[in-house]
Amino acid sequence: MTQPQKHTWKTKLHEIIYEADTPAGKAFDVVLLILIFLSVVLVMLESVSSFQAEYGKYFYIGEWFITIFFTIEYILRVISIRKPTAYIFSFYGLIDFISTIPLYLSFFIVGTNALLTIRALRLLRVFRILKVTRYIGEGNKLAKALKDSRPKILVFLFAVMILSVIAGTLMYIVEGPEHGFKSIPVSIYWCIVTLTTVGFGDIAPVTALGQFIATVIMIMGYGIIAVPTGIVSAEMAKGNKPQPDPQKLHLNTQVCHNCGSKKHQDSAKYCHQCGYSLHYE
Repeated sequence: MTQPQKHTWKTKLHEIIYEADTPAGKAFDVVLLILIFLSVVLVMLESVSSFQAEYGKYFYIGEWFITIFFTIEYILRVISIRKPTAYIFSFYGLIDFISTIPLYLSFFIVGTNALLTIRALRLLRVFRILKVTRYIGEGNKLAKALKDSRPKILVFLFAVMILSVIAGTLMYIVEGPEHGFKSIPVSIYWCIVTLTTVGFGDIAPVTALGQFIATVIMIMGYGIIAVPTGIVSAEMAKGNKPQPDPQKLHLNTQVCHNCGSKKHQDSAKYCHQCGYSLHYE
C-alpha cells in the first residue's frame, strides 16, 4: 500500500473533475450537463433550415464556445490523472475525444464539394449526450439490472427466435409464394414484424388458416413484449433492497487518481485496482 498522497493542484483538479461528492465536483458536473444538453439542442436546431438561415451565425459562435470548453475539459482530465492512457482509451475518454474533434476537422476539409461531409462530421457532436450517463447515479442501478438480466433475456430471445422460425415456416406452408410468402426467410421476417406488433403491412395472410395463425401470433406478441420489461424490473427491485452489510455499498463517486478505477467502497482507503491511496494529507 502507498502512503497518503499530498494535496497538490493536480489532486485538487482531479477531485473537481472526476468526483461528484464534493460541492466543487457537483457544480462542475452541473455546468457540464448544461453545456452537453445545450450542444445537442444546437445540433438539432441547426438541422432546421429556417433556423439555420436566420441564426446560423449564432449557432456557430455557440458551438465554438462549447467546443473550446470541452477541449479544455479533455486536456484537464488527461493531465490530472497519473496514468493518462487509462482515461484516453477508456469508453468515456474516446467518447469525449470523438465528440470534440468534428469542429476542428472542418478546417482540414476544403473545397465546396466537401460541405456535405463537414455537416456529417459535425453530427458527431451528438455523442456528447453519452457523457451524461456518467453523472446519473441511478444509471448505475439500471446498468447493473440489465447486466444481471442478460442471461435470462438471452434465453428469452433465443426462445422467440425458435418460435419465429417455426411460425414462419408454418406460414410459408399455409400461405405459399402466391400470397407473398415467397420463402421461409421472408415468412420469418413477417412473423417477427407481426410478433413485435410493428405490422408494416407489406405482407398479409389471405387464407382463413393463415389469418388464424396470424391472430395467435399477434396476441402472443403483447405477452412477449412484456417479458423483458418484467425481467429487468425484477432485477431493479432486487437491487433496491437494503444490503445487510454496509461495506458492500458503492455510494461514492471516488475515482483513483493513479489508475482511474471507480466503484470504491465508502470506507475504502486504497484503490481496489492498484492499491494507491485514495486520501490526501
